[in-house]
Amino acid sequence: YEPFSCLGSARNELIVEIFQKISGFLSALGSYFVVSDIARKVWHGKATDPYQRFMVGLSLYDIIFSSMFFLGAWLTPKETGWLWAVGNTASCTSEGFLFIFGGVGELLCQMAISFNVLMLIAFNQNQEQFAKKMERPIHIIIFTLALFIAAIPLSTQTYNPFCGYCYYGVMYEKCSSDKDEEELCIMRGNKTVEFVMSLTYRVLLFFVLIFCTIAMVWVYLHVRRQELRMQRYNFRQHNTEKHKESKRIRKILSLYTLSLYLTYGIALLSAVVPVPYNGLFLSRTLFPMLGFYNMLVYFLPNCLKYQKDHPGTWLVTAYFRVVCPCPSGMCGGKKEDMEDAPEMNFAKFNAANEQTHPLSNDTQP
Repeated sequence: YEPFSCLGSARNELIVEIFQKISGFLSALGSYFVVSDIARKVWHGKATDPYQRFMVGLSLYDIIFSSMFFLGAWLTPKETGWLWAVGNTASCTSEGFLFIFGGVGELLCQMAISFNVLMLIAFNQNQEQFAKKMERPIHIIIFTLALFIAAIPLSTQTYNPFCGYCYYGVMYEKCSSDKDEEELCIMRGNKTVEFVMSLTYRVLLFFVLIFCTIAMVWVYLHVRRQELRMQRYNFRQHNTEKHKESKRIRKILSLYTLSLYLTYGIALLSAVVPVPYNGLFLSRTLFPMLGFYNMLVYFLPNCLKYQKDHPGTWLVTAYFRVVCPCPSGMCGGKKEDMEDAPEMNFAKFNAANEQTHPLSNDTQP
């Protein structure tokens, strides 16, 4: 290992480390707020639906993933000479394992949310049906795949330090004196495992991005067809309300997909397009921000409802009031009790239509 070989200078290392820790902290904090909100609902006996439970899973995986970015160099072996490195081989291996486990888990949970919304909107399935038939197997598959993929490099010691954090990859050192001084030999790890992990992670990332994009477009086109049919025929008030709810859910799905592109999409692009610091600045700043962006999307319906109930309130203020409800005695003498907006829970969507499919192609005016 040569100091500054990844970023060129100590100044660049410092900039990347600071931004990485800020991003990791914000993302983990955002995910914590989502988990605490849903846990508070369960504590008070309120019903949750698969969407909210997938959000809990995604947020827990993201807390693991983002925490590894926050800890970063602190778990890297100090022998590397990287800025703030105080760890050892065991801490490096643990960081690499949790990094992959959390990253794969949150990607699959993001895809599960898109699949859940797709089944609700495009296939007229309600949340109760989805919970009975699909939710538990999906949670099991996500956990099993994340654990399996993260465990692959363990047996061959292929979690090693790389540019200030630990990731799958082999570790090189200069060969013995009887060989060329410039030649490097593999001292730890397995090259085949590194290739398999690199291919697996990239294929998974592309698959999730493509699936979430297709789901978003499918839902958009389905709702658009509803709009066109409603312009041609006079539907009952129930169908009109259902269409409005479909549009609100479509917006939520679109924002979740945008969050995915603003993190993994741009980070993947930075690995292909030449950017300063070999792409590490963008990837390390954006990778762990998914939890923070998802927190903004998750609480957005309640924030917009708060703005409607309190005219003149800025959106930033609404987020502060919704995400961090003020304690007793600080909100005009009493604690605020805010009811959830409809988009916070999809349990009622299609709940009254298990036998009929309104707005389907055979709907009569």
